[in-house]
Amino acid sequence: MTSLLTEHLITSLIAVPFVGIVTLLFIRGQVWVRRIALAISLLALGLSAALWWRFDPSVEGMQFVERANWMENFNIQYAVGVDGISLILVLLTTLLGPLCVLASWTAIESKVKAYMILILLVEGAMIVVFTALDLFLFFMLWEVTMIPMYFMIILWGGPGRVQAGLKFVLYSLTGSLLLLVGILGLYLQTGRSFDMQAMVGHAIPADVQIWIFSFLFLGFAIKLPMIPFHSWLPDAHSEAPTAGSVILAGVLLKMGGYGFIRICLPILPEAATEFAPYILWLSIFSIIYGGCLALAQSDLKKLVAYSSISHMGFVTLGIFAFNEQGISGAVIQMFAHGVSTGALFLAIGFLYDRTHTRMIADYGGLQKPMPRFVILLSIFAMASFGLPGMGNFTGEFLVLLGTSFGSMLKVLLAMSGIVLAAAYMLWMLQRVVLGQPRASLQSLPDLNAREILALVPLVVAVFAVGLIPSTMTTKLDSTVKALLERSPALVESASLPGE
Repeated sequence: MTSLLTEHLITSLIAVPFVGIVTLLFIRGQVWVRRIALAISLLALGLSAALWWRFDPSVEGMQFVERANWMENFNIQYAVGVDGISLILVLLTTLLGPLCVLASWTAIESKVKAYMILILLVEGAMIVVFTALDLFLFFMLWEVTMIPMYFMIILWGGPGRVQAGLKFVLYSLTGSLLLLVGILGLYLQTGRSFDMQAMVGHAIPADVQIWIFSFLFLGFAIKLPMIPFHSWLPDAHSEAPTAGSVILAGVLLKMGGYGFIRICLPILPEAATEFAPYILWLSIFSIIYGGCLALAQSDLKKLVAYSSISHMGFVTLGIFAFNEQGISGAVIQMFAHGVSTGALFLAIGFLYDRTHTRMIADYGGLQKPMPRFVILLSIFAMASFGLPGMGNFTGEFLVLLGTSFGSMLKVLLAMSGIVLAAAYMLWMLQRVVLGQPRASLQSLPDLNAREILALVPLVVAVFAVGLIPSTMTTKLDSTVKALLERSPALVESASLPGE
């Protein structure tokens, strides 16, 4: 059994959540359902940790590759593997999985089995998306991730859950249809194959690349989301249950950034360079506009949701800088944002369970009744605006460094987004934490052991990436170098003089 797991490590990792789903179908009793869901998610985390430690950072290509013919008539394979980029996102996915189960331990009281099944389903689907080497497999599981999120919103969400769920589905379906058109275009232009590795270096006419890239860009931009495709995000976050918000902000948004790196850059390099100047300015606009929207919010979850738009602007800014520093920074920013924003949503969820309000004006003086909560909330708020020594700082610094090779003006404008992030996070802390607590807040219980257990791993991750960035950069170096070496058009574009 052990040798089977090590020989087929990625397949074993993918199978664990789906086997867990089947197991839960036969389990009775909410206590056992919760325990088994937690055990399954911890097993997935253990396998991803094994994948992390066995990964050889000196190897440029995909590792742990497994292939099997699936639909031979259409050249469709079950093909999975990891490089440094996908490895980091798989680790993020499996890290947040058990924390979502812990966060839902008492908050979800009805249909507990269905809820835990949906958590495992979206976790398993995201692992496939980040490891797929076949575009058909990639797209199929991309679609699957939408289903559990929709049901989590409309069945366990807030008062506006139905409208938020429908908006989420409509935007997601629109993005998926555009993505499908782009994938079919690649299939027809690359010898009727869905093999992502075989597509790299394939001679696709420049005008055709432009059209295919346009469809793929729109599909990934909606998922990310980039402005002006962002309006589904705040509603989905504000109405989703805590675990749904954590999964949505922590991992699902990263699928868009991953798609740009995995598909657009290596397969469509000429089109990527053609669109890059516009995407870079759109990224700057997203950073600033998202920060301004966050600054105007009176709802805690919407504040964090709009901050995600700003933070993901740094991701696309780094990706389309077309250099090692920018792309590495974008991947680290995806991981750091998933950790810090996921933690903020967990903390807000724990607070909401006690007060049943997310309005900032309803709080104040929480440092007295909930000191442990305040310490952890402050750590994640500071991580979110990129305090040195924390993970977001590492990602944003590398993104800005990569951007500086092309344009110092873009760097200065992007830095204003960091200033805005400090403003809205510190202002939020001032209103929620400081002052005299209201009579209704004086007896609030502080975080219990389960809630602390759900947040402490994220504290460790925040400081690990911030203080020891080599934990990430060593895994990324050879992968990013290989990506740029295979696409010389990207390097040539990056070397052009900026403003």
